[in-house]
Amino acid sequence: MGLMKVFSGTEILAVSLKSKIEAIGVETVLRDNNQSNVFPSMVSAKAVELFIQETDFSKVNPIIEEFRMSI
Repeated sequence: MGLMKVFSGTEILAVSLKSKIEAIGVETVLRDNNQSNVFPSMVSAKAVELFIQETDFSKVNPIIEEFRMSI
């Protein structure tokens, strides 16, 4: 199985959801596509993406839905 994107948005929200998911023992991958390290003069508002293993989706889905309803 592979990784599945479960959230795309601001870094603050992604980190918040990440901590909720990891609290139940599911590992996450946080991907920040910010290119400001490569081009310091560019200001980018690209979304941060949060991924989990596809096999963990059934455990994580209630947490994701509750999080989405709260934002």
